[in-house]
Amino acid sequence: MCGILAVLGCSDSSQAKRFRILELSNRLKHRGPDWRGFYQHGDYYLAHQRLAIVDPASGNQPLFNEHKNIVAIVNGGIYNHEQLKKHLRNHQFLTGSDCDVIVHLYEEYGEKFVNMLDGMFSFVLLDTRDNRFLVARDAIGITSLYIGWGNDGSIWISSELKGLKDDTEHFEVFPPGFLYSSKTGGFRRWYNPPWFSKAVPSTPYDPIVLRTALENAVIKSLMGDVSSGVLLSGGIGSSLVAAIASRYLSGAEVSRKCEARLRSFCIGLKGSSKLKAAREVAEYLGTTHHEFHFTVQDGIDAIEEVIYHIETYDVMTIRATIPMFLMSRKIKSLGLKMVVSDEGSDELFGRNFNLYKYFNKEELHRDICREMESLHHNSCIRANKATYAFGLETRVPFLDNEFINVVMNIDPKWKMIQIKPDLGFIEKWILRRAFDDREKPYLPKHILYRREEQFSINGLCDRWIEGLKFHAEQHVTAKMMLNAAKIFPHNIPITKEAYYYRMIFERLFPQNSARFTVNVGPGEAYSAPKEIGWDAVWSNNIGPSGIAEIGFDDITFGNNYELDLVTGELAAEVIDNVPQLMTANVATTIASIALLS
Repeated sequence: MCGILAVLGCSDSSQAKRFRILELSNRLKHRGPDWRGFYQHGDYYLAHQRLAIVDPASGNQPLFNEHKNIVAIVNGGIYNHEQLKKHLRNHQFLTGSDCDVIVHLYEEYGEKFVNMLDGMFSFVLLDTRDNRFLVARDAIGITSLYIGWGNDGSIWISSELKGLKDDTEHFEVFPPGFLYSSKTGGFRRWYNPPWFSKAVPSTPYDPIVLRTALENAVIKSLMGDVSSGVLLSGGIGSSLVAAIASRYLSGAEVSRKCEARLRSFCIGLKGSSKLKAAREVAEYLGTTHHEFHFTVQDGIDAIEEVIYHIETYDVMTIRATIPMFLMSRKIKSLGLKMVVSDEGSDELFGRNFNLYKYFNKEELHRDICREMESLHHNSCIRANKATYAFGLETRVPFLDNEFINVVMNIDPKWKMIQIKPDLGFIEKWILRRAFDDREKPYLPKHILYRREEQFSINGLCDRWIEGLKFHAEQHVTAKMMLNAAKIFPHNIPITKEAYYYRMIFERLFPQNSARFTVNVGPGEAYSAPKEIGWDAVWSNNIGPSGIAEIGFDDITFGNNYELDLVTGELAAEVIDNVPQLMTANVATTIASIALLS
């Protein structure tokens, strides 16, 4: 992937304007440190910051057709570019870039070609024959993209807010699955799958079909001419991605082109169960494993830099992004340009905590549809911007279009939490069952069916999250919170942590349009009665992840307590209170499920 910036029809073709656009493009160079390309046609400007993944030697952008009258800048990867070239035999390709097919497909098929692309992408295409232009973003919004409008009638396109926030009168998120055509003068949806209707599907669960679809998605995501690795948390999603990638890369044909031994990466606080779980998976698969440690203070020190790069004030997204941001810096220092991650796996199969909530498959399916439609506001931001801060590309096979179609077409009754006599409560059962191969195991059974930590007591009372809350408590007073609704009337922060992040965001992105690009979900930073009203016991402790959390306001402290920002440890008397507080909540929910089952 890369960084793109376009200014279209600005009524100014001066040298000063050119210099200004180059200056703005430089704000995106962290996304593409390998090369900068620039093209000007009258008052149309296209700027590109390149991260070279495919054809590093000659695949620079902008990209042109053989007649040089169609030009494009692209952020992303087109996985089926080799197949598409077979339908373009009368065209001359000027580079070996996977994105080169876009200008030729437009020349051959016009604007309808977007449906033919398999991959993750954002692009701007200019037809200089009549100055028509086309902008499009991938189906789910894996790549980030924004659109802005200037007073002079210009349209601005940028991979990140920082590329257009100072030079446009209004800007907003470019919606995923849409294209913008100057020919029609507006947006048009190009991605319209059956699950958008939220009609409940009835296709029976077939484990082989699901397994094959994920294998194909992971293999596609490994496309490139540079070495790659996997982000391995030890959870079922990342473990399966690592297992599939490891098998594929060990093949004789593949190993000649890249490293046969997969590299895996994990980050966490010292002693965390996540690190231990990832290490166990890596040892089984035989990956070259890299384990990174950070302290709570390391994370706190990175908050402002993280908000600048991911361009959001959403509490859940910031919490989850900081470790990934720190890990990305480490990975890039080892020379890698591309990693594969499991973003989207929770949403696609029903978030782990939501599986405890639903006893009705229709409601579960509708909620999964809503989650998938809003991925570009949270998980995709984390996967895209946190790693691109250091010129590192993240591929996300769980968000492959074909795999999504397979999973979303399965009768949602199979996504309900499963209760097995020998295993107990199992989340993401259909995914685990699909890879339960006794003859040639992908993972040991105890790993394949391991409970997700997110719903354990340790996951709910994470010392990392408590550290962030404690830090926010030191900077936001109760008196400040009294005026929160007046100062931030849009997406009112209702906790000190949310208020703290919002202050930083507003300082970095003070424009009115900026705050409206953030779409927060249910949790601490906002109120959402529908999402938290399902369980009276839990609703008093709901956090940004949508699950119950025990925070400082929920625990009765003694006279003396403190949080060590290096180790992240709370005082013993605080820890002693947590299990009693949480046990009642967990027991209530599990008892309800047991009765209904």
